[in-house]
Amino acid sequence: MSPLQYRKTRFVCVSDTHNTSPETGAFKLPKGDVLIHAGDLTKQGTYAELRKTLDWIENADFEEKIVIAGNHDITLDSDWYAEYGLYFHNQHPQDAAACKQMFANRSIRYLNHESALITLKRDSGPRTAFKVFGSPYSPARGLWAFGYQPEAASALWDQIPLDVDITVTHTPPKYHCDESRDRGAGGCGSLRQALWQIRPQLAVCGHIHEGRGAERIFWDLDSLNVKYKEGTTGYWTEPDPGSKKQCLLDLTTKGPAPLRNTRTVDPSTLENATNGHDASQTSRAGPSGLWKQKQHFACPSCADNAESKAQLRGTTDISSSSEMVELAPATRGQGGAPPSGRCDLEALSGRLGRQETCVINAAIMASSWPHGGINGRKYNKPFVVDIELPTWESLV
Repeated sequence: MSPLQYRKTRFVCVSDTHNTSPETGAFKLPKGDVLIHAGDLTKQGTYAELRKTLDWIENADFEEKIVIAGNHDITLDSDWYAEYGLYFHNQHPQDAAACKQMFANRSIRYLNHESALITLKRDSGPRTAFKVFGSPYSPARGLWAFGYQPEAASALWDQIPLDVDITVTHTPPKYHCDESRDRGAGGCGSLRQALWQIRPQLAVCGHIHEGRGAERIFWDLDSLNVKYKEGTTGYWTEPDPGSKKQCLLDLTTKGPAPLRNTRTVDPSTLENATNGHDASQTSRAGPSGLWKQKQHFACPSCADNAESKAQLRGTTDISSSSEMVELAPATRGQGGAPPSGRCDLEALSGRLGRQETCVINAAIMASSWPHGGINGRKYNKPFVVDIELPTWESLV
């Protein structure tokens, strides 16, 4: 097998547009390969609002457009809308099924707490492949859609496959890009713990407008005494808002500070992708997907049946799988050196190359309701993020 080839892939990230768009002049959309929208497409999720938003996204010139909902997109949470929708739309009830159906037959990949394998195939593009997970959920606060209570958080985020390269969640992780003027750190602690286990290259989010920004987390994978430990965090400095500079994050090896996140690839999982059969396939927690971890690295366990759970979440089979089943759930989130039974084998085995994650809160709306003050509403620029991904052609 020939060596893998990696190419720069450009992601343009936005969130919390709330009915604004490049067409309204709120922001300009830079060029890129993949567009990511991390939720709150609208103010109250009406059919008319969704149609306008999906129209500008569909017309944007990107090979792939990945979209999730947010707590304001209330009609997309059909169970919630059936119970509470009339509090918002008592005079003009919306057809939730019709709102969801609007995503059909569009060049938009809508992810509703599920993962997808993406292959970019334009001759003029990078022709790379990656796995992404997208979810609309955020901690419940007030009467809004896609909310969850603290006791449900761990089980919810435990459904993210371990082998994803990019997560797109509406909520930020706790203590990262999640500070607001009235509630401090409003992100989710269980999501932060899940990111320690997964360690994707990018974790794109929104929801908390004042938390907009980017942080690079270097995960501590050695600590035996502190679970889900972080090493250092690097903070992005925004260019002068009045300048024409893009909000660019160059995380490639040619950039000033390459992202420390590597992995090996299992080409057999791309057989369908390279034949064009999986372009629209998604899976809630997914079978083992695009990436196969190196066998000489190591560590944690998590559930009563750790072996089957490892297969569900995209980890590799290891010779000590029977040992993993016997490990206590207490090892979850614990660093160390495999094959020690005291560390988190599921998260670390073959995956120590995943050392760093860049968290990006891509909120376009710069202020929160009621947007008071002299200047009223303010808007941020989209994030432009360059990372290196393997070409799918070099995988077969």
